[in-house]
Amino acid sequence: MISRRSMLVGAAAIAGFSAKSARAMDVFRLGLTPVFLDNDAEVVDRLRGAFADTLGIPVELEQRRTYEEVTGLLLEGSVDAAWLCGYPYLQHRKSLELMAVPVWNGRPLYQSYLIAESDNTATTLADLRGGTHAFSDPDSNSGYLVTASDLARMQERPDSFFKRTIFTFGHRNVVRAVGDGLVQSGSVDGYVWEALTKTEPDLTKRTKVISKSEWLGFPPFCTRADRAGEPAIRAMRLALLDMGKTAQGKAALDLLQLDRMAAAQPSLYDGIAKRMRELENFL
Repeated sequence: MISRRSMLVGAAAIAGFSAKSARAMDVFRLGLTPVFLDNDAEVVDRLRGAFADTLGIPVELEQRRTYEEVTGLLLEGSVDAAWLCGYPYLQHRKSLELMAVPVWNGRPLYQSYLIAESDNTATTLADLRGGTHAFSDPDSNSGYLVTASDLARMQERPDSFFKRTIFTFGHRNVVRAVGDGLVQSGSVDGYVWEALTKTEPDLTKRTKVISKSEWLGFPPFCTRADRAGEPAIRAMRLALLDMGKTAQGKAALDLLQLDRMAAAQPSLYDGIAKRMRELENFL
């Protein structure tokens, strides 16, 4: 994996890569999943502007409803890079390479939260047996894998442990489903739940956190491994790492409630890989 230091060698690295990028392609396409707050329009505009300014070419943000769709776009080459989840990154680890990882509250880590209605008396996952439950996406670590692997440790499966399960295809939608009483509990990205406590406190106060997972690798930006050396991809990697140095980039980070972007090693996702093995071995 290329270190941050080696990527920054050369006084005009970004400018050089950007110029090559402009000659190599007319537009850079970045795929987005529901990793963050419902792909908020203001955030999307800020991201597009920040990256376009640095790369010197237009940037199109391709948004899709599911992780599977965005991962598919990346693997087939319809997008040049994508903000994925650690789970699909590991599912296709041989084909993908990490570009950068967001840093939240000083670390490139987050947790999965198990939440319930605020007046629910449950205090553990076991207490939710026979209830209704919302997952975010079948390829989400925090919105599915963590709870599914916790159940596997109990020799249980989601479809038999819960009376009914749904996929909301968005972490904010999980919180809404629980808060509005559509389901009794849900599995959600802890970063999103915490961010919503600041932006939509009336929503999160209708829910409560029953448990939190261990700290796991934050959803990363990835590209195809066989394209990692392309000038445009290298330029985007640098644009991500230096995102906080531009006005639009800083504004986007602030809206996302993130500190910055950092380089990452695959080992950051060892905890997710462990849960994947546990679930696969049980099934």
